[in-house]
Amino acid sequence: MTVDDLNELEIQLHRFNKLMAEVTRGAVTRNSFQPWEFAILLDMDNCQLDRRRRVEILRQYQRAVSKQMERGPGPPMKLSQFLEIRARRREARPVGSGGPPAELTQPAL
Repeated sequence: MTVDDLNELEIQLHRFNKLMAEVTRGAVTRNSFQPWEFAILLDMDNCQLDRRRRVEILRQYQRAVSKQMERGPGPPMKLSQFLEIRARRREARPVGSGGPPAELTQPAL
């Protein structure tokens, strides 16, 4: 990655974190958005989140996007993509297991 790419990623992550702070607060007050920010807001509006778990899910989403942006190019994934990945990981867990998903566990030596 070039220095310009790294700068762009840093700017995107900063804007994403700012957007998430506004969404979590419940007041998006600005009127100027990047196209990817607008797409994320529209996607969030279409996702049905349990009101009791909304803040927790949004925090998990924000952490997942931070990890995504550390590994590669942006823009940040949408909330619906995060929820799909999360659901697939939960389905992969063995029944009755409260531990990590099966694909993340290492065999005993």
